[in-house]
Amino acid sequence: MQQPIVLDAPKPSPRARTPEALQAQILERLAYSVGKDPIVARPHDWLKATIMTVRMHIIDQWMESSRETWRTSGKRVYYLSLEFLIGRLMRDAMNNLELIEPVREALKRLGVDLGDLAVLEPDAALGNGGLGRLAACFLESMSTVDIPAYGYGIRYAHGLFRQEMSEGWQVELPEEWLAHGNP
Repeated sequence: MQQPIVLDAPKPSPRARTPEALQAQILERLAYSVGKDPIVARPHDWLKATIMTVRMHIIDQWMESSRETWRTSGKRVYYLSLEFLIGRLMRDAMNNLELIEPVREALKRLGVDLGDLAVLEPDAALGNGGLGRLAACFLESMSTVDIPAYGYGIRYAHGLFRQEMSEGWQVELPEEWLAHGNP
């Protein structure tokens, strides 16, 4: 027998978005999710901790949106595409959550430059253009107009491929976009 959905279930308190609070959240993710002390943390460690911190704020909104959809018995879109060319997400997510400046300040207090981290984020190699970009645009559009939607696709371990020119010829090479994980 399926359990009934409890619409007034407890939920976590909203996270503070001040530079001080974000600094503490980044340090917590660095220590307890990445497993690094700030003294020995490398740039990719700081990137992962920062992304995981931003992800917590995304999840807060996602959970609230999901609760609202359940409360109102709203419909959801399930979008299936072979590929999603979503691009780099950290800066986009921080912008959408209005967190760029507070995160920049939090990292600055930790001796880390947000710009240096942003260039380390790999471009998710989940497509090679047309169809993947269109699928990502559809999801972004649905989000913009508050349509609850989920995107389903194939998560390639090595992406489709990366292109380089060698001696005047195009060469396809494996795409290593998950070399540092995918927070």
